[in-house]
Amino acid sequence: MLQKASNNQVKLLRKLGQKKYREKEGLFLVEGERAVQQFLENKVVRTVDFFVVQGKEPPSFLTTQKCYELDSEFFNELTNTETPQRVLAVCKIPGEISIELLKDQEGVIIATDSIQDPGNLGTIIRTATWFGAKGLILGKGTVDMFNPKVVRSMAGATGVVPFLNSELNPVFEVLEQSGWEVLFLDGNPGAEPLNRVKVPGKTVLVVGNEANGTDPGLITADRKRVMIPLQGTQKAVESLNAAIALSIALYAIHN
Repeated sequence: MLQKASNNQVKLLRKLGQKKYREKEGLFLVEGERAVQQFLENKVVRTVDFFVVQGKEPPSFLTTQKCYELDSEFFNELTNTETPQRVLAVCKIPGEISIELLKDQEGVIIATDSIQDPGNLGTIIRTATWFGAKGLILGKGTVDMFNPKVVRSMAGATGVVPFLNSELNPVFEVLEQSGWEVLFLDGNPGAEPLNRVKVPGKTVLVVGNEANGTDPGLITADRKRVMIPLQGTQKAVESLNAAIALSIALYAIHN
């Protein structure tokens, strides 16, 4: 039997659209059948409650779960998409990794410097997950990774890669003391072509702001700026999308 969502549940769902309440409650929303199913299969993030549109049967993977009904108007308000799906889940925000644990890893860590577009951040995290990144450092000015639009674009990758919200410079300094090297994806003059750079086994790859690039205050003499070389005969576009640039760079590093 489906049970109608309580007033307290409805109030909570409204609040979880705002970052301050997500942080206060330690909860976030996941929208869509495929995303919710992936969360259940991955077992990385704990699900708390499931909600379906009133009058709709829950999908088969939720038949053993207790589900609550929401009227379609409120459901559409929560999902805020042109083609809202019929399933929502409330999940626990996983804990952050400590810098002490992160510095002992080997491989590639992704750092974001003021990535503000939710779709970009979601794609960056999804790509980092695909390529087996050892961690995510979400710098100041980066959109909340538990923003519903970010979660939606991550397609179930939330929580798979350990993450840390932090000012970047202090974290970089700790990592550098443990043998990590910091590379900035940067298309400006003076950056070295990535295919000519020997990428170390402990690399922090930094993706800068979509419009302004990397904060100059992060760049030091020991940190390299690297670029993806233009392959065409004419520079018809100003730059690559941040998430696309990261995807190309990660593929190049792993091949």
